[in-house]
Amino acid sequence: MTASLISTLPGRYYTDPAIFAREQENVFEALWFCAVRGADIPAPGDYRTVQIGRESVLVSRSRSGTVRAFLNVCRHRGARLCTEESGSVRRSFQCPYHAWTYDLDGRLIAAPNLTSMPDVDRAEFGLRTVPVREWLGYVWVCLADEPPSFADTVIGAVTERLGAADAIEAYGTESLALGRRVTYDLRANWKLIIENFMECYHCATIHPELTEVLPEFADGYAAQYYVGHGAEFGEDVRGFTVDGGEGFGTLSGLAAGQDRRYYAITVRPQVFVNLVPDHVIVHRMFPLAADRTVVECDWLYSPEVIGSGRDISRSVELFHRVNEQDFAACERCQPAMSSRSYADGGVLVPSEHHIGEFHDWLLKRLAG
Repeated sequence: MTASLISTLPGRYYTDPAIFAREQENVFEALWFCAVRGADIPAPGDYRTVQIGRESVLVSRSRSGTVRAFLNVCRHRGARLCTEESGSVRRSFQCPYHAWTYDLDGRLIAAPNLTSMPDVDRAEFGLRTVPVREWLGYVWVCLADEPPSFADTVIGAVTERLGAADAIEAYGTESLALGRRVTYDLRANWKLIIENFMECYHCATIHPELTEVLPEFADGYAAQYYVGHGAEFGEDVRGFTVDGGEGFGTLSGLAAGQDRRYYAITVRPQVFVNLVPDHVIVHRMFPLAADRTVVECDWLYSPEVIGSGRDISRSVELFHRVNEQDFAACERCQPAMSSRSYADGGVLVPSEHHIGEFHDWLLKRLAG
């Protein structure tokens, strides 16, 4: 291998169910995972269920308004407690199998013939709780017995990319409103999606609209290649829209240097954050199998833009096309991961060498 080229992971890392099972345990179930947007569960009793590694997690809001998370498993015989992806209950969760019932804080409050079992500790047989943090308007959960530092692993990833955590806080993401959500169901391994997002060597080939708005991407260097760097809009570009036309004005709180730039951030293991002057785009990946990943993508705008009913279609369309172009490329790669031609992997060119750091990080996680 020359100095210009470094090796990728071997193909089996993208196809082997046994490797995916290790990733579930040592990555998705061990690190902070961005589960839901807080605004998706606005009222007490509202909930969403999320697949994280091998576990179904129930994220809900208690009667006091606090966000809570539990393993979505009845403590009696292990039935799935909530079978829908989202919903709302009035005061409690009831198992559809034997009617064991839990309050919104997860405490066992009722069950058939429970009064004849006075030795049953209702707190001990409550739902298994999961640690929760709220940041950027999203609910992050961690299944680890001893969660890693949120400041070091999540906020630290943003600091490492932008140079300071307050660079993202200026966008006020937690107070933005959801303008559009698109869910993509990909026949591709989650790592192919991360690798694609981290590099722009492909941008001139498959992203004509994006490179019109961000001309420097045509040279193959992604925004994440440089600490603190944001790709600058083209000279005649007025907004981050599919035709480069006017956007919706700069979000309040942004510094002068942020008003015509795009910033991309990867928060391992499953979040992409895209910052532009008038909105924020958040991707959350949900790896479901070695060859299947669901991506939920949110476009967030100021409440005034959404509340006024302004047309956001040209704004959404730009990154929707980027998503479709990227995801099609990932799905083209997936079948070849099992080819004998890719048994030893491929190569990374100089503008992709930082992907090698991601591979090193993953291998350490799997070994640990």
